[in-house]
Amino acid sequence: MALNEALLPEFDQEMSGTRKTLERVPDDKFDWKPHAKSMTVRQLALHLALFPSWMTSTFESDSFDYAPVAAPPYQPPAVNSRKELLEIFDRDVTKAREGLKSATDAQLMATWSLLAGGKTVFAMPRVAVFRGMIMNHMIHHRAQLGVYLRLNDLPVPALYGPSADEQG
Repeated sequence: MALNEALLPEFDQEMSGTRKTLERVPDDKFDWKPHAKSMTVRQLALHLALFPSWMTSTFESDSFDYAPVAAPPYQPPAVNSRKELLEIFDRDVTKAREGLKSATDAQLMATWSLLAGGKTVFAMPRVAVFRGMIMNHMIHHRAQLGVYLRLNDLPVPALYGPSADEQG
């Protein structure tokens, strides 16, 4: 079995769960945060919504410099509603899935690098970027957003089995 075929079911499951979580983000809580050191709901939900676009970027290039020396640093798009978050997420999930579906084992094993100011932060095979920096990182922040939902008495979606709000 090709690597991409092994990864597609996980991709589909985790993107579905991420969308379910983003669907719960209320527009009127965008500026809420649980602690002064925490991200706001807007920042966290946008971070989560952007993971599929980062995945696409790993398939379309050999590296990404988020703070290039001769150009402005990476800036996420501005969002002001759940609708905007979901539009970004849905558009980019489709592109990311197409990229994964068409990726060869050779492409997945090729090195991809994250740079800051032209200096390598890390370099690893794309498949490791997919699992570690995309999927695991996304799952981590999705759980964090679940805590934000709970702290605001909003229903947390069932992801790997029932939640306290969704049985069965």
